[in-house]
Amino acid sequence: MAFSKSARREKIRRRIRKTVSGTAERPRLSVYRSNKEIYAQVINDVDGLTIASASSRELKSDAPKKDAAKEVGMKIAEKAKAAGVETVSFDRGGYLYHGRVLSLAEGAREGGLKF
Repeated sequence: MAFSKSARREKIRRRIRKTVSGTAERPRLSVYRSNKEIYAQVINDVDGLTIASASSRELKSDAPKKDAAKEVGMKIAEKAKAAGVETVSFDRGGYLYHGRVLSLAEGAREGGLKF
């Protein structure tokens, strides 16, 4: 029997999280995508701390979703670099590396994050 979209995403997310985890030296860049917005967090899983966060809600622009995602990527990179983070491990959260998730990753790379 086929999984629903959300169950399939959750299964993929668990599989990713088995291997991807954030440390103080290399925190995890986690992505959450809703129908309207996109959110990103830089997380140290060892200490359970969120180092930086950004979302398309903060931007308050009427840009298309992919452009907003790229801006969020640049914003999270700026905040992470201000907190002293240069490299991260990318956690796509069970979403395909395509569309808005890809745009966010490109924006973060342009902002100076390495992953």
